[in-house]
Amino acid sequence: MNRVDRLMGIVTALQSKKHLSAEAIAQRFEISVRTVYRDIRALDEIGIPVGFEPGQGYFVMQGYFLPPVIFSNEEANALSLMEPLVMRFADQGIRRHYTSALNKVKAVLKSAQKDKMEHMHESVQALRPSCLENDYDYLAKIQTAIVSKNSLRLQYENAAQEASYREVEPIGLIFYSLNWHLIAWCWKREEYRDFRVSRIQKLVSTNEPFRKCDHIALSEYQVDVYKW
Repeated sequence: MNRVDRLMGIVTALQSKKHLSAEAIAQRFEISVRTVYRDIRALDEIGIPVGFEPGQGYFVMQGYFLPPVIFSNEEANALSLMEPLVMRFADQGIRRHYTSALNKVKAVLKSAQKDKMEHMHESVQALRPSCLENDYDYLAKIQTAIVSKNSLRLQYENAAQEASYREVEPIGLIFYSLNWHLIAWCWKREEYRDFRVSRIQKLVSTNEPFRKCDHIALSEYQVDVYKW
């Protein structure tokens, strides 16, 4: 990667995160921390407002935007490669959002890139078991609740087809055994529980903040799961 591409890559990386440390930038672009410092100075010299917060890292000042994004052939192909996986393993809502986002990407591609992306689309398939329909529409709502730290109300049917009503505080989503699973604190059981999303009969966003303030990280729950 030449320096101009790296500088633009650093700006894009900074805009994708709230903060990035010099060490994180160095690791991402396979350069030394000293080179990161030089690149940050270079960005400042050409008028890109990069700030620094002690203990957090670098950030691009609010209000600054890059010109329209230009994708490489490899980046466009990577997005196209993921499309059949999203169409097979995500739910209705995520499929709609992905299609909308992908159309926006295609809108900024050159004609030759669009042709190659279409060829990639026709040349890649992901097979799905007949039992996996994912005809629900909950993943986007769950994602919003996780990010906003808002509780959800569920009507849930377990493996024995017993229905129950739960108020939960979601901490994350895990995909395993060909199914999406919502990991959440359940106020009915007063512990973290694993809810298979395909068994949710009804989901309501409460827009009410979490009542529990000391949730574990999703990675901590995963460690417990994999010990079973």
